[in-house]
Amino acid sequence: MRGAVHTLVIDALAAAETRGPSRVDTVLIDLWGVGLAGARTPEVAALVASRRREPGRWITLGGGATGSAEAVALLDAVASCCLELDEGNKYAAGHPAAHVVPAAVAAARLADEPVPGTTFLTAVVAGYEVATRFGHALDRDPRWHTHGHWGATGAAMAAAVVWGLSVDRAAAAVDASTSLVSIAPWEVVLQGQFGRNLWMGNAVRAGLDAARLAEAGLVDNVGIASATLGGVVGTLHADRLAVEPGVLSIDRGYAKRHASCSYTHAAVDVIQHLRRTGGLSADDVTDVRVRIHGLAEPLFGRTPTNRLQAMFSLPVVVAAALVADEIGVDTLDPDGATFVRATSVVDRVHVEVADHLTALLPDRRAVEVELTVRSGEVVAAGAPNPVGDSDHFPLDRDAVVAKIVGLVGASDARRVVGVVGGLAGAADVVEVLQGLP
Repeated sequence: MRGAVHTLVIDALAAAETRGPSRVDTVLIDLWGVGLAGARTPEVAALVASRRREPGRWITLGGGATGSAEAVALLDAVASCCLELDEGNKYAAGHPAAHVVPAAVAAARLADEPVPGTTFLTAVVAGYEVATRFGHALDRDPRWHTHGHWGATGAAMAAAVVWGLSVDRAAAAVDASTSLVSIAPWEVVLQGQFGRNLWMGNAVRAGLDAARLAEAGLVDNVGIASATLGGVVGTLHADRLAVEPGVLSIDRGYAKRHASCSYTHAAVDVIQHLRRTGGLSADDVTDVRVRIHGLAEPLFGRTPTNRLQAMFSLPVVVAAALVADEIGVDTLDPDGATFVRATSVVDRVHVEVADHLTALLPDRRAVEVELTVRSGEVVAAGAPNPVGDSDHFPLDRDAVVAKIVGLVGASDARRVVGVVGGLAGAADVVEVLQGLP
């Protein structure tokens, strides 16, 4: 494991430094735009209001709080993931960017010298690569959610690059980060407990702390990941850590169109297609059958009481797709009319795992859907991946910008785009980041 981690750090950094055109700008627009929308939710506002005053001049996305670089990074990570709209990567089976980018920002703010934009972007791409490779290498115990553990490795890598650590010290940081991760049981998510969103922020802090430990010479790359991620979270396969030549993981991510767990998205896409092509309303549909891969099995509950719980209920999200034309920020709010309508038809929805679809993972997160209408006719369709996947109608930069405009408005979206556009040529990335809304 020690050798695999060392090689991963070398190869991820080389791939990031020699990259040609990539999706890094699009990923940053998506993440910061979604994070701004998340910062405006009542849940994040309540979290910010509950925090005691602490010294620090840095400002969160949306300007809701100030604090130290680490505290702001935690809150920004929470805001980025709380709406389930942040980008992800199917090969990691999770969300690398939300683990990595807040750590890169915090590291730049904590750096002794100004950090050029080129260094910052290299840190993001290299951190994303490391996080994705660890997510791909990990066969998670099904009791564990995907946030808060393997992503810390990417946060550590990003901080190590920003701070100019040697390859040896960067590998020590990546390895050590796995000893500082959160326990992340699925049941916390399925019960709708908001603490789940702090797992992302805790992983950001774990990465920063691991980079500090490595820089101080207090930890080494001893392959401890095999006993932490590999011994506790699941089974870690060292051979899967290898970077694929000529392929950047950040270019293989997906952008999300629906405010719900990505495991629900392909089903929503298919139902929207069937409704649109058949001119169907919820009243026309008497029965819905969804067959899906095994990763979605934890999402089969159907009695959510809050928004987070609802975003992880496949039956309720499918029911919402029957009664509404989009799964937006407020669609699954239990106090909203759409949620009430969705729960009134959720008994028509039946979901099951199909082994032949599970066998297609990770390349395909496929789904099959059958709708029975009042005449008794059955209409059916499937999808190999959700729309927005890098292999299935990916969202380009313009589409992602349009998504952000819809979430935060044109003015703030322009500010996000402007900041991202100014990164590559920046002598001091922290000055440019001040322009974020």
